[in-house]
Amino acid sequence: MGITSALVLYAVIWFMILFIVLPLRLTTQGDAGEVVPGTHKSAPADFRPKQKVRVVTIWATLAWVIIAGTIWSGAITVRDLDWFDRMSTPEVELRAREAAED
Repeated sequence: MGITSALVLYAVIWFMILFIVLPLRLTTQGDAGEVVPGTHKSAPADFRPKQKVRVVTIWATLAWVIIAGTIWSGAITVRDLDWFDRMSTPEVELRAREAAED
């Protein structure tokens, strides 16, 4: 995995965790009983974006370390996810190259 792939993986994980964390511990204006005129009842009553970003960054970094470490270690490869045997094995590719060179 290259640097670009690692950054894209981190961004995807970060946003996935953001959408999981956003509704946690949410108190809406309707729940609080203080609806500001011009806003919806489901709008957050006390939104703390810095705290949410901090929590998301910590969890995303931990998840990224686990996933990227698994990929870099080679414990799981793309060929492990080839359930329909559509990818050729490295031995078949090597034999095909050797045959093409002869």
